[in-house]
Amino acid sequence: MIPANETFGGSFPFEPHFSTAPGFRLHYVDEGNGEPIVCLHGEPTWGYLYRRFIPVLAHTHRIVVPDHMGFGKSETPPDREYTLRTHVENLEALIGELDLHDITFVLQDWGGAIGSAYTVRNPARVKRLFLINTLLVDPAPPAADFAPRLFNSRWFQWVTKHHGEGTLEQVLGNLGSTVLSLMKIIGFENSAAVDDAWIDAYSAPFPAREDCRGAIAFPLDVVNGTAMQFDVGTEADFEKLWRKPAMLAEGMRDHAIPPDLAIERFRARYPHAPVVELPTAGHFCQEDAPETLIALLQQFLQSS
Repeated sequence: MIPANETFGGSFPFEPHFSTAPGFRLHYVDEGNGEPIVCLHGEPTWGYLYRRFIPVLAHTHRIVVPDHMGFGKSETPPDREYTLRTHVENLEALIGELDLHDITFVLQDWGGAIGSAYTVRNPARVKRLFLINTLLVDPAPPAADFAPRLFNSRWFQWVTKHHGEGTLEQVLGNLGSTVLSLMKIIGFENSAAVDDAWIDAYSAPFPAREDCRGAIAFPLDVVNGTAMQFDVGTEADFEKLWRKPAMLAEGMRDHAIPPDLAIERFRARYPHAPVVELPTAGHFCQEDAPETLIALLQQFLQSS
């Protein structure tokens, strides 16, 4: 766990806040005033991913950026399950404590599954969804070619190879030294953003193998199929999710979730919603094209 007041050379200057409502110390940034925007990260990042978003959006909105259990400045409790269900329950505890309403979710990677599952369970609290290189939970059985297409990506080929060889926990347990390499496998394009502070910030949550529990568990939740065993809600509950205003910004150099698959799945549920393709960005668009994403989000906020 990163020390609470660590700013990484001033690149993350935001006051730390902590909630114990989920049953452990969950860190979140809370800046600005107005309607809330809740930004959710995925694997293997943390709230640092949104460092460029926070000061801009805080001029007009309240920006809440939590670190999932096992990531960033949040604790990595050894006695908890690290599954989609527990991450959703943690988010419910935080949002309930903060009593947020009219939420705009900004969802990337695992944030899409977590935020959409939250919305199905708590539709009255959520106003709109802005998606970045992610998939949402969906009660319909996926098409027969869904799994082959997903698992043919460079990231899931890497995951399934190491899982099959029994080395996945070992290699992901070294994230403190290999996080940049892992992000490049997944799809990180903007090498110009990398400096000592950047490396320190993304490496710091993972000083030892026991600190990597969350990062190890996320891909296993997919490979083992446990994420799909989470009964989120009824068909009627999901209909409320599909009626929310939504937008997808898609980095087309994503090596984790194939862009054509992400776009296809989004358009199946939101046929009239905008989709913006970012040809030179990868999975981590917040790093690869932050100014573009912020402008798209601001436009989406004004138009929906």
